[in-house]
Amino acid sequence: MDPLFENQVLMNRRHFFGRTCGTVGTAALAHLLNKDLFGDQSSFSEGVTSGLPGLPHFAPRAKRVIYLFQSGAPSQLDLFDYKPQLKDRRAMELPDSIRQGQRLTGMTATQASFPVAPTIFDFKQHGQSGAWVSELMPHIAEIADDLCFVKTMHTEAINHDPAITFFQTGFQIAGRPSVGSWLSYGLGTMNQDLPSFVVMISSGPFKGQPLYDRLWGAGFLPTRYQGVKFRSVGDPVLYLSNPPGVDKGARRRFLDDLSSMNDLTLRDFGDPEVSTRISQYEMAYRMQSSVPELTDLSKEPEQTFELYGQDARKPGTYASNCLLARRLAERDVRFIQLFHRGWDHHVGLPENIRGQSKSVDQGTAALIRDLKQRGLLDETLVIWGGEFGRTVYSQGELTEDDYGRDHHPRAFTIFMAGGGIKPGMTYGETDDFSYNIVDKPVHVHDLNATMLKLLGVDHTKLTFKYQGRHFRLTDVHGNVINDVLS
Repeated sequence: MDPLFENQVLMNRRHFFGRTCGTVGTAALAHLLNKDLFGDQSSFSEGVTSGLPGLPHFAPRAKRVIYLFQSGAPSQLDLFDYKPQLKDRRAMELPDSIRQGQRLTGMTATQASFPVAPTIFDFKQHGQSGAWVSELMPHIAEIADDLCFVKTMHTEAINHDPAITFFQTGFQIAGRPSVGSWLSYGLGTMNQDLPSFVVMISSGPFKGQPLYDRLWGAGFLPTRYQGVKFRSVGDPVLYLSNPPGVDKGARRRFLDDLSSMNDLTLRDFGDPEVSTRISQYEMAYRMQSSVPELTDLSKEPEQTFELYGQDARKPGTYASNCLLARRLAERDVRFIQLFHRGWDHHVGLPENIRGQSKSVDQGTAALIRDLKQRGLLDETLVIWGGEFGRTVYSQGELTEDDYGRDHHPRAFTIFMAGGGIKPGMTYGETDDFSYNIVDKPVHVHDLNATMLKLLGVDHTKLTFKYQGRHFRLTDVHGNVINDVLS
């Protein structure tokens, strides 16, 4: 008898109302009645650690990614995109020929004027590459020759949540899989005892926009591919410790019995989420040993904390998360995402960006140096950047030493290192106001296509069928930036 027909027979009236009263039941019913509606199940029979057949599509340059996402949008004008000619244009009205009637946020659309606000921070060229870096980032300046600065990133979203969602999922509206989930789905995991996708969150002295779990969610992919968030207080992962009175042996017996029950449900109904549940219970069991060992920094030598800074001793700080990122990379975790909040400086930017930059500068440079000296940088792609940039004009009043900057999606700077990226180069050029792109634009989809290429994946071929359509991270767009590849 056809398995689908068997499952439909099993779905009698009592099962129907019992199982469709909640969202899990509804999803299971959708799977039973229409495979295409629920999604492509072709890979569910594969082991939990395996990727898709045929991947990678070609030899990868990188094995893993560490994504240092700067939530809130750092000001490129005060960090990396040096525009010395703006000093002579201070407080002048931004020319209409530059603004070109472009979209503004509600925070500045009603301003009577748009005074040009040059940075008050000093810039110098560094390394043999001569990269311009602000005085706010002295440690990053020292590794300039290891970095590739992309000064012509641009995006379509102008507000934080859709812009961050766009970077993480390739779409402004919530609901699609995050980039780490796509990689876990396509390439699988390299470590049986740790998740393939780990997320950590920190904040600088200036608290920022909230971040939601859907940013590292699996969307319409099976939930086994969603990111696992590490916490800074208590157990790194919720419910990892055994409850009082339950030892490891008792937990093992409990999981064995639970797995048997879930196997019966999986056999009867074929719901892929049951398979996910079984594998995730087993992963949690293995993580009881692997995660405490991972997060125990007591065996790190003193020179490690000299490199990363003493903040690395404090759980939950950016420096500590950077150190954990290196330890995760050593253990072959596929995708490591650090979110650092606090870059949304609409007012009081000079004061706020000083503390914010200090909170990430040493940790970022230390991570890249550490990976390099351990021989891991060549196989690890590191990305640093936010969801958009900041405006050249001041939001609100411009004074001698104070200004704010609004959101600016049309041109901003990120940098990359390792994993097949050409070091010691600056890619792209903006106009004299860091407002429009003059040469070599790079879209969010282009960045994601390039990242996938470095991991050995053709971005047009990593797809998932959902509701009758084949979706991908780059939607129907994206071009690999071959000029930045070594």
